[in-house]
Amino acid sequence: MGISCTRSAMYVYCRSLAVRGLSNWGLSCCINALLQSFSATPELFNLLNRWLPPDDFRDHCNVPLELKSVLYAMRNQLQPAPHRDFLNCLHHNSIHCFTQHDADEVFHIILNLIKKQMPDQDLAAEIHNLFKIVMEGQIKCLKCAYVHHIPNFSLSLPLHLSEQNNTLEQCIQAFFKMQPLDGSEQFWCDRCDEKRPVAQGLKIVSLPSILCIHLKRFRNDSGSIRKLNCRVTFQESFSTDILTEHATENMLKGMYTLYAVIVHSGSTHFGHYTAYICSPKDCTWYYTDDSHVRQASWKDVQQTYEGRSGTAYMLLYRRSSSEALQDSPE
Repeated sequence: MGISCTRSAMYVYCRSLAVRGLSNWGLSCCINALLQSFSATPELFNLLNRWLPPDDFRDHCNVPLELKSVLYAMRNQLQPAPHRDFLNCLHHNSIHCFTQHDADEVFHIILNLIKKQMPDQDLAAEIHNLFKIVMEGQIKCLKCAYVHHIPNFSLSLPLHLSEQNNTLEQCIQAFFKMQPLDGSEQFWCDRCDEKRPVAQGLKIVSLPSILCIHLKRFRNDSGSIRKLNCRVTFQESFSTDILTEHATENMLKGMYTLYAVIVHSGSTHFGHYTAYICSPKDCTWYYTDDSHVRQASWKDVQQTYEGRSGTAYMLLYRRSSSEALQDSPE
């Protein structure tokens, strides 16, 4: 199917991706940017589309129901504000209007509410697994070298940033690196049968189809939160080979390709979210700023590496073997 696009001052609508503007209602820029990334994730839409609630199911506070509706509306309709009901739904679920939100926090809340509120728990688990990074916490006794294994998982990869220049690979390596704990933080070793100094780290067991990376640009210094505008470079694609030393033998190898970047501009207390979205059909980048959408380029995306005008805050990568490359149902 070819790409059919119409342009206006308010939005660009592409049938293959539904890149269209969303009006800012009640400081909704954070939700708008997340919706753009969800709309660019056909895997999510396909799973939601498999849920067929009964005709009399009319719970307007149900997040999966309203998310399914808004993603469908963004693809198939041209009404001015297809997301108003979704915003109201989130408001009733404690993601309030006229309040500034953290995009990574809202991302987690939405996914957890889907798992909690969807009656079809098997399907809800599939949606969770779409983003689920399965890890293994490891605590190593520095006396006898015995390793304690603790199951762990996350829906995004929260990466600590240096205040100097960073690369995505450096941040990932630092996240998984085994680190000795402070001498006062000893751990009970079952083999030594007493508390011992330890080092702790993480190993990857499996990576999801959609890998969400959170660049932690907000730092709490003695109760005062500030934003880091430091440089963080990232590539359009990377191989999981960079994770080999931090993975178990069972981790599948492959390539990940960037398709969405959620951008934060401004300060800690007066911020604004926008997004760059890459169409899976023609690999064209679009920049979305609430109701305004324009075509962009990879060079534009690279401008979010650093600076006060807008820095990358969340990165969404798609595994190359993902079903996302297939066309989703209309």
